[in-house]
Amino acid sequence: MTKQDRAVRTRLALIRSAAAQFEARGYVRASLAEISAGAGVSSGALHFHFANKAAVAEAVEDAAARALRAAAVRSHGGDGCALQRLVDVTHHVARMLCADGVVRAGLRLNVEGAAGRVRDLRREWRECVQGLLFEAERRGELAAGVTPQRTGAVVLAATTGIEVLAREDHGWLARPSLTDLWRLLLPCLAAPCLAGALDPAGSEAVGKEPAGSEAAGSEPAGSEAAGSEPVAPDVAAEAVGAGLALR
Repeated sequence: MTKQDRAVRTRLALIRSAAAQFEARGYVRASLAEISAGAGVSSGALHFHFANKAAVAEAVEDAAARALRAAAVRSHGGDGCALQRLVDVTHHVARMLCADGVVRAGLRLNVEGAAGRVRDLRREWRECVQGLLFEAERRGELAAGVTPQRTGAVVLAATTGIEVLAREDHGWLARPSLTDLWRLLLPCLAAPCLAGALDPAGSEAVGKEPAGSEAAGSEPAGSEAAGSEPVAPDVAAEAVGAGLALR
């Protein structure tokens, strides 16, 4: 393993350890000593990569934001039904929140403004939802009288509530919870021509990652120089303005 590879692995280990500490103890109570110990490195190694706790928190938040934005980019791609893609992306993000502590911690840090407000993931999630609903409207997928603005507010409120409840009980992010939500919403939202065609449990393809993709906070060895930010999967250059978060 080269020196650069070791630096990359150390940095990613620190990000994962920091995410665990921030999630368990909160930003204020988490300490750099605990973060470095959780990563199995010295305090000196931590300070080689991060100047202070705020810089560590920013790295956690950035890794989560990139992974969430990748999900948003995937949801806006393709020619399939926009309403189904909206259902699918909520299921996909819920699975990420269940499985990836970096995504959970980064999202919470962003909402609480612990690392400063470089980005606003709450606003980006609203834009993602409304973008899919406006696409659904253009395609004639919405029922008469259903507007993207009012519907987006309902979806935003529901998914935000689920994310907040899941901080204490991850069962809220389980597939049945979101399936029940969409089973109630879709008959009110979808045009009659789509009756029976939409799957509230998510399509079969939802959540399947392209070959070679990595989880948030992970990166193939040697793909970044020490000191650079980890890059989450499938984030194309045009994804900078896209976003996703459940708050």
